[in-house]
Amino acid sequence: MGTSKQAKAGRRKKAVAELTEAEWEIMRVVWEKEPCAAGTVQEALAATRDWCYATVKLTMDRMVQKGFLQIERIRNLQLFRSCVSEVEARRGELRKMLTRAFGGTLTPMLKFLIQHEGLSHAEAAELRELVRKAEKENN
Repeated sequence: MGTSKQAKAGRRKKAVAELTEAEWEIMRVVWEKEPCAAGTVQEALAATRDWCYATVKLTMDRMVQKGFLQIERIRNLQLFRSCVSEVEARRGELRKMLTRAFGGTLTPMLKFLIQHEGLSHAEAAELRELVRKAEKENN
């Protein structure tokens, strides 16, 4: 069992992706449509963002440099694929928020959510079940 706990601890220390708001919007489209061209992303975001093609393409090229996306070239066509899963991106967002607002620890955040944001009976029951499952896995 000691090896399993070490593996879990090792996963937590893995570098996490921290996306900007614009990068989140682009990644949501890429996750849904990959592989896709920058024009496809620009069209998908046209209803919510007034970004021209050049803005989307430049942002996506920068995301390639950051390691969030990769380019697959087919003749003159550039198709983008994600290098970061949605789970990894969410983990990065959570870690950033935890560090800023709660000193990097989860318990104060959960306590805050329960006390100040309220939980429905269904949400409370789901949380209790998640805690029970986590306790069983750790034993």
